[in-house]
Amino acid sequence: MPMNSSLKYIPSIFYKRQPLQFTFFVTSRCNARCPFCFYWQDRHAGQDELTVDEVEKVASSMGNLLWLLFSGGEIFLRKDLPDLVDAFYRHNHPVIITLPTNGLAPDLILPRTEEILSRSPESAVVCKISLDGVGEDHDRIRNTPGSFDKAMETYEGLRRLGERHKNLQLGINTVFCRENQDDMDRIIDYVNGIQGCETHTISMIRGNPADGSFKEIDLEKYRRAVERLEDDLKGGNAKMYHFTLARLKTAQDLVQRRLIYETIRQGRRLLPCYAGRIGAVMSETGDIFPCEILDDRMGNVRESGYDFPKVFFSEQADAVRAKINSTRCYCSHECYFVTNILFNPLKYGRVLGQYLALTGKS
Repeated sequence: MPMNSSLKYIPSIFYKRQPLQFTFFVTSRCNARCPFCFYWQDRHAGQDELTVDEVEKVASSMGNLLWLLFSGGEIFLRKDLPDLVDAFYRHNHPVIITLPTNGLAPDLILPRTEEILSRSPESAVVCKISLDGVGEDHDRIRNTPGSFDKAMETYEGLRRLGERHKNLQLGINTVFCRENQDDMDRIIDYVNGIQGCETHTISMIRGNPADGSFKEIDLEKYRRAVERLEDDLKGGNAKMYHFTLARLKTAQDLVQRRLIYETIRQGRRLLPCYAGRIGAVMSETGDIFPCEILDDRMGNVRESGYDFPKVFFSEQADAVRAKINSTRCYCSHECYFVTNILFNPLKYGRVLGQYLALTGKS
């Protein structure tokens, strides 16, 4: 299957002045009320969201992207989601497109995903379904009755789509929080038994959730959970995507989880952060940020006439990047650890070691 090539991004290892990872928060609307959500304060009932025509202009002003991520809110609540994805696909040729979902609306998610798959044949389209517990535990943690059954219905529908569309990569994501930290083995066992699941990620709770008590986690329980995932991989129960260089991405994941643990344990930045240099985030109203965690705005695409470089290379953006460097801020956000590791030559030895360990078990 032909895929957009990732080789063109090798120069960014040395010259980090062009965004290649782009996250678009397409909506703040959501059909769940998860108490650990970090985006709950930004809900505005869909008002003033960027239109397809506006996104088309923004995408046409940008260069090629290695990784395009959509976020929210529940992204599939936007009926024009396939058109939004297509705008970036045509203009920016992303190697990977990530579509997270809570799975609550299979009647919306399945047809819109199939349309995206058909219109993005040369990108790896990664669908990640949220699963934070098994059965009623998932419903309770997410404060949304019936969400587990709907998520599993959506999962099965996506699995069947994957039989017809080979560019679909299907996985599960679990948010590690106080309410499920003692149930990680059960969750991992359940996911291991799901047919067609290519990867299982455990994401540390982050940001400023509606219920701050969900962040009162035992870090050693996180360590044991990610070590369980690592043991499963190295023991031959390898869950990994099937796109080009997926094994390298899995090796990076192993390094990343250990670095996240050490970053939180030590309470400091352990590797350079490239947010605002090779990564950027756009809100549903057009604000541009260096990442999801910081509130420092680099500008707004509407104010710049939908000229993304005008925002990204502005004096205001330079000031935000300088602040990131001077304050040495740090976080546990997995998406930024990906590029912070893959584009940092000093980490290649560790990634190579994990890659060789995985290859030896294949």
